[in-house]
Amino acid sequence: MANQNLTSDDGAWERAAIEKLLLANIRERRAVRRWRMVKSLLWLILIGAIAWALLADERFNRKPAGPHTAMVSIKGEIGGDTTSSADKVLPAMRDALEDDSTKALVLLIDSPGGSPVHAGLINDEIVRLKKLHKKPIYAVVEETCASAAYYIASAADKIYVDKASIVGSIGVLMDGFGFTGTMEKLGIERRLLTAGQNKGMLDPFSPMTDTQRQYAQTLLDQTYQQFIDAVKKGRGNRLKESTELFSGLFWTGAQAVDLGLADELGSLDSVAREVVKAAEVVDYTNRDNLAERMARRFGAALGQGAMSMLLKVRIM
Repeated sequence: MANQNLTSDDGAWERAAIEKLLLANIRERRAVRRWRMVKSLLWLILIGAIAWALLADERFNRKPAGPHTAMVSIKGEIGGDTTSSADKVLPAMRDALEDDSTKALVLLIDSPGGSPVHAGLINDEIVRLKKLHKKPIYAVVEETCASAAYYIASAADKIYVDKASIVGSIGVLMDGFGFTGTMEKLGIERRLLTAGQNKGMLDPFSPMTDTQRQYAQTLLDQTYQQFIDAVKKGRGNRLKESTELFSGLFWTGAQAVDLGLADELGSLDSVAREVVKAAEVVDYTNRDNLAERMARRFGAALGQGAMSMLLKVRIM
């Protein structure tokens, strides 16, 4: 009798173990199927996103039907690794003006400023293209047109603003940090070896001498004067006499019109419709392609040097 009970218990245990193994196997198979479905869905989403990005790219869809107003957007910081760099803006302006159907070019600006080098390059190219193509180039300001952005706009035939736009900030700055006092308090000694007595003048952990400070100020003054000269050349006698015009202050669009920094109130649509007399607006902006946008998002900034993070000359 005892042997029968033992055999019965052993059989029950074996059945329970087999059932658990079968259930575990079923759950594993279900998990594998679910993961395959998830992977398939992710691939579909990725492929769909790529297709959407390609179809949404204006460069693929741009088909002007006839006379039109060309537009090139200048948004965000102006500099070498941005969508508003000279490398991006200059080819777009050339493409726009080389099109026989283009009646005028509008630079749609919304930028706080950036590199004086890139701004100067774009300013010079605007002047050249106006003479070459004999077509007007207008600047239309959305939210902001300050510093380097205004450096660019000043070369346009006319500048149109919203009454609440921010315009101006004509000036140059060089910013950075100095940690020498903090290091002394913490008992940290800076060991910097250089060949050339001024090689380390911008090192944030080393003191700056009066001679070095004066030299840096000379650089700023020269860049500042280049900025002023470009604005005066572009705006001419439209500028009103004011001691604060080149002080670094900024104004509303309405004030900018009064000061001669801008010409009239207007928007992209109103300028295309009423000034250019070509209501159709075609975007020639040279935007990043999908691969470039992904590369920019996932680490394009890794190549920047430590000095460019600590110190940057810009007109912002």
